[in-house]
Amino acid sequence: MTIKDTIRKYTYDLKFVTHIPAKEVEILMMYLLEKNTIWLHLNYNKEFEKQKELEKLVKKRATNYPMEYIIKKASFYGEVFIVQEGVLIPRPETELLIDNALEIIKSIKDKKETINIIEIGTGSGIISVMLALLIENIKIIAVDINEKALDLAKKNAIKHGVEEKIEFRLSDLYENVDESNIDLTISNPPYIADDYELPTNVKFEPSNALFGGSLGDELLKEIIDQTNERNIEYLLCEMGYDQKKPLSAYLEKFDINSFSFYQDYEKFDRGFTIQFKK
Repeated sequence: MTIKDTIRKYTYDLKFVTHIPAKEVEILMMYLLEKNTIWLHLNYNKEFEKQKELEKLVKKRATNYPMEYIIKKASFYGEVFIVQEGVLIPRPETELLIDNALEIIKSIKDKKETINIIEIGTGSGIISVMLALLIENIKIIAVDINEKALDLAKKNAIKHGVEEKIEFRLSDLYENVDESNIDLTISNPPYIADDYELPTNVKFEPSNALFGGSLGDELLKEIIDQTNERNIEYLLCEMGYDQKKPLSAYLEKFDINSFSFYQDYEKFDRGFTIQFKK
């Protein structure tokens, strides 16, 4: 069976799990063949020789199993990152957290030659790696409670050639962080309420990277508390779409220079920036 006919054959199997079933079949084929889109399209009429392997992957994807886990990679901020089971899959909206961090770092750089950052809950390392790629003089401590995530984050740092700028450390929040020269903390922590019913595809991802407590914002508040206690000036976090009001009320008890919220691509509230008084 040709590549073209094979795509047509398996497209139906994925029509209920994705709005681009034919494209996803192509992605799986390219993964098996280790080829790109141009090669695939130029060879539509060639015989496809990995029917059994493809059928197995299509059946897996048809269960709503994430494509990123199957092909072991995901795109983020224009770069490709290694992805694996047991570690959260990168989301496009987290790119906005990077954008906000760059604005703050730009203002800090006017006062300091080297920027010192902590990332809480680094996961696959996408935030730390991107900041290391985009900022020349930066030192990052990236922490996580998941050893599997830290191993993956190290691989992504090596893949992108920034391993010298990032120290990956096993730590529950600031537990194993004693440094006192931190300029900024950044985090995309778990912020979903424990009783929230996840979409089927998200259920394959690690729950400890998704659920943040009975209300969802408990971990966010803990990060705010500990960042303030450590006299770190800036805190940038991603958050849930319905958490702006409770977090605004919570921040009233702190001595803060400024705080602001930002929205994601769908115009949902998605994160905040705090500048504590030092």
